[in-house]
Amino acid sequence: MIREKKHRLPLVAYRGFQVVSFTACIKLRTPFFTTPELFDNFKEMLLRGLREYECASDIYLFMPDRTHIICRGQSETADTWRAMKAFKQYSGFWLAANRPSHRWQKDFYDHILRNDAAIEKHIWYILNNPVRAGLVDYWKDYPFKGSTLYNLDDWD
Repeated sequence: MIREKKHRLPLVAYRGFQVVSFTACIKLRTPFFTTPELFDNFKEMLLRGLREYECASDIYLFMPDRTHIICRGQSETADTWRAMKAFKQYSGFWLAANRPSHRWQKDFYDHILRNDAAIEKHIWYILNNPVRAGLVDYWKDYPFKGSTLYNLDDWD
């Protein structure tokens, strides 16, 4: 029998004014997020999960086979982990109904960011993922990104 590894941090670690970097991958790293329609649809599901659990996003970026999200609790009762789980649930139902050949990997990767320097470093790392992958020459040219906190056009 295969035993499943438990998530590494207690769920209380994701509550309140935490800032967490999440990465969720499409199973088998199959390219999926390749059209504006898919991006817009999944962005709306993400924003719904963020609102429900009192969170905002410093950055979200959908690569063809994964998504990177920096999620920030906006109150003492905010829950970044539940916001991410809600997004994966909403979008998982959508995938099952509309694109059954695609599914999320079971869990996600996460990293709690503890200071402004770490947050900014992670934002720049995420923004430059499409450049490193050879999808664009300049991060601003990549269309499948956004933020609920910042106007990314002002970033340089």
